[in-house]
Amino acid sequence: MRIRFTTAVLLGLALLSASFTSFAGYTQTRHPIVLVHGVTGFNTIGGLVNYFHTIPWNLERSGARVYSASVSFVNSSEQRGQQLANYVNSLGHSKVNLMAHSQGAPTSRVTAALIPHRIASITSIDGVNKGSKVADVVRGILPPGSYVEGGANAIANALGDLVNALSGADNPQNGLAALETLTTPGTTSLNDALGWKGVNRNSCAGTSEDVWIDGNRIKFFSWTGRGVWTNVFDITDPFLGVTALAFGSEPNDGLVGVCSTMMGRVIGTHYDMNHVDAINHLLGARSLWTNPVTLYRTQANRLKNRGL
Repeated sequence: MRIRFTTAVLLGLALLSASFTSFAGYTQTRHPIVLVHGVTGFNTIGGLVNYFHTIPWNLERSGARVYSASVSFVNSSEQRGQQLANYVNSLGHSKVNLMAHSQGAPTSRVTAALIPHRIASITSIDGVNKGSKVADVVRGILPPGSYVEGGANAIANALGDLVNALSGADNPQNGLAALETLTTPGTTSLNDALGWKGVNRNSCAGTSEDVWIDGNRIKFFSWTGRGVWTNVFDITDPFLGVTALAFGSEPNDGLVGVCSTMMGRVIGTHYDMNHVDAINHLLGARSLWTNPVTLYRTQANRLKNRGL
């Protein structure tokens, strides 16, 4: 009887150990993960507040090597893409996996066009891949060349400079360029320049997972939420409730329409998650039905299983 009990205990410990070992490497991708922030974003403020909140830690705790890139708080996707390319080159890795939120998605596609041999994959998270109607509305109420436009641009640039100071960065700021690049016409021009690689020009759909750029195969993925009011305690929800009015009845996350987010292989668009929830903010306040951290961890495991 004692022998059977001991054997059962040892077997249980062995299974537990095997399970823990598997879990420990769940997010251990071959190439490092680089998180790319969106417009009005940053990597970290004072080393205390991370743009992606607890997501870097939740990826690292199961084996991933994670970097958080710092590009302009406000600027064009072209300028930010060049900055991201410089950052990726500075890391010294043969390739990286880009996980990009909001404007980080077109930013990353610019980077892939510049250094395709260094990009293993791009994952767009609530990405502005076909423009935002919110940007269209804002562009429409800021008369070109007006004092209002100039004042708004100055405020955005000043905020960007403040973020630079708080995050130890020195990124150039251009609020007007950021607005222009996020409008539907601005993003369409960018997609034209990039050959619509990974973005479906004509349909509300994604494309193939495999995207070829200058002979380099890069895996493209995307997901998005379609919730707006997701947590009664989240003070950002009322703001998104207002901006969501720009979309009428079109499904959106408060700042970007669902169709606009689709890129490469579309993993899902059904999540009860808004644009801020997608980065696990505000401080983790979210819907009970969708945990954004799980989406990032599952995607890291998906990349791992593809040898990326």
